[in-house]
Amino acid sequence: MEFLRHAYRRLAELARELVKFGAIGAVAFVIDTGGTNLLRFGIGWGPLISKVIATVIAATFAYLGNRYWTFRHREQSGLAREYFLFFVLNAIGLLISLLVIGFVTYTLGLEDALSYNIAILTGTALGTLFRFWSYKKWVFLPGAEASPPAVSQSQINGHVYLLNKSSEKNSPPPLPR
Repeated sequence: MEFLRHAYRRLAELARELVKFGAIGAVAFVIDTGGTNLLRFGIGWGPLISKVIATVIAATFAYLGNRYWTFRHREQSGLAREYFLFFVLNAIGLLISLLVIGFVTYTLGLEDALSYNIAILTGTALGTLFRFWSYKKWVFLPGAEASPPAVSQSQINGHVYLLNKSSEKNSPPPLPR
């Protein structure tokens, strides 16, 4: 029964984290996609540099939202360490998106807004799967497990006494010599 309670608590915690991660991700997605499109089609910058700049802005928002809301209950291992790892892992997620955008734009030769945005969505989806897994594994570490309560020497002695009494009752009488 305890196993089921533990599994339920873990599943409920994971569901809460996923909902919060998704909310932060949705806002970061709007910043990223809107910024990328603004820079690409509004200002006329290249497809890759537009994505890089918008992603850096969105990632900064996502770090703050995830650190102070989604994963605030997790151990804080130092702002510099978390920030560095967060951006290294985001750079890998960005690389995934850039590979998709580069393939669609330069290999397939599709430079229209629809193709570009489909490439953004595909790259973002793949990068998001990687980021959720990697944030939980390396950036926002689980809190320390609660240690079992301390046991006093008198409690140990009491249990030993009870065990001895119990074994005396259950043991057969000694055999005559």
